[in-house]
Amino acid sequence: MALFGRRSVTAAPLDGVDVVLADLDGVVYAGAGALPHAVESLNGARDGRTLAYITNNASRTDASVASHLTELGLPTRPHDVVTSPQAAMRLLASRIPAGSTVLVVGGDGLVVEVEKAGFAVTRSADDAPAAVVQGFAPEVGWTQLAEAAFALKVPEEEGGIPWIATNTDWTIPQSRGIAPGNGTLVSAVHTAVGRLATVAGKPEVPIFQEAVSRFQAQHPLFLGDRLDTDILGASRAGIESALVLTGIDRPKHVLAAPEGSRPTYILGDLRELHEPYPEVRVADCVATVRGARVQIDGPDVRILSEGDRPVDLVRAGAAAIWSTGRAIYGFRIPERLYADPFHRP
Repeated sequence: MALFGRRSVTAAPLDGVDVVLADLDGVVYAGAGALPHAVESLNGARDGRTLAYITNNASRTDASVASHLTELGLPTRPHDVVTSPQAAMRLLASRIPAGSTVLVVGGDGLVVEVEKAGFAVTRSADDAPAAVVQGFAPEVGWTQLAEAAFALKVPEEEGGIPWIATNTDWTIPQSRGIAPGNGTLVSAVHTAVGRLATVAGKPEVPIFQEAVSRFQAQHPLFLGDRLDTDILGASRAGIESALVLTGIDRPKHVLAAPEGSRPTYILGDLRELHEPYPEVRVADCVATVRGARVQIDGPDVRILSEGDRPVDLVRAGAAAIWSTGRAIYGFRIPERLYADPFHRP
């Protein structure tokens, strides 16, 4: 059940919103540089609203993220940034005694939060840590992963220590392309020890609960670029969401999105936050979004009209397929519906 009431989708996505919560990688920037239209669109979203950020990236502190955003032209305080290490500390505090020693696999963003939470940091399994906390950092390599494996060799149900991962994102958008994310590193330890980590960040709910509580949100809107973490997490938390096609997930992923990972809004870029969102109509197996019309004809998905805007065709195609309750592999889909003219790193 949603925590927050739905608004009319014929209004602009920002209408009625009191807190905008934005993901970073693939939404605001890719690598060090801002994505086209992101800065001006987000600054415009501040009018009468709180603008804040939620990130699964555990490699940097909230202060360093805030500094980076400010340099890009988005004035930001550390308080405005909710990180997966902060969510991980909420979980850790409920699992081990205050002041315990924690083995950290990750960078400064994770170390700072562990120390702020009152725990002692170690990098060695020989120090008998009370838990392992793992987050992404570019410098994480075999040595840190091996220490985690050594510390986690005993299953938790047999008296072993807790293992908390800040997130399990498989990939990270970078200026040069798509790079491996923390999920690949967590998977390496899992393969070695046969255990599963408890996850603090998206798509789990704790990071969203932290954001809603911190900013006292009544009608938040979350902006993300990934269905499996951003949109699924927002859905689980009962928060409306907008998927922006400037990061990881592409139109073909939107069409195949399972129930629970479907955004309230589909945006080509963040300028569309400020535009009236078109009505999406589905009748007699035809989905219509402005001039775009897509029909379901048995196993075939047919484009009746492409319309004037590529994003409207994606919206119509998604609405048509989603309305059937059938999985994507049950359809024959024209390649044109997979067209991808949207900016991505």
